[in-house]
Amino acid sequence: MGVVSNLLDSKGGEVLTVNPESSVREAVEKMEKISAGTALVMADGCVVGIVSERDIIRKVVLSGKSISDVKVQDIMSTELTTITKETSLDDCMKLITEKRIRHLPVLDDGNLCGIVSIGDVVKYLIVEKDFKIKNLESYISGVM
Repeated sequence: MGVVSNLLDSKGGEVLTVNPESSVREAVEKMEKISAGTALVMADGCVVGIVSERDIIRKVVLSGKSISDVKVQDIMSTELTTITKETSLDDCMKLITEKRIRHLPVLDDGNLCGIVSIGDVVKYLIVEKDFKIKNLESYISGVM
């Protein structure tokens, strides 16, 4: 079974980050620019939170507030579940399922080195299974 480092090798470790002092509008503009649904919130080189489209809808739009007036720090989630590069993809799926979350920041000695989404994990696992199936088919074909 694969580990997070394999997934990051294939997808890359770039992560959209925003400052807690940024307005929600600034965060939304950054997210829209790269079609991201989530941004990690960084302060002094440390991950301090995560903000998602869901946070913005629930905590800003439905409250009738302006995305220009609300700061990211006012709506971000601060109870983060993080993983390391050595975390297995099975463990990632368990965390995502149990905690009902969609993104897992990847930290290496406290330093951000990527983010893994549920979509990333599922895609990687499908590719990995397809590879194994093709190898087994080749083995069976070669033996008979």
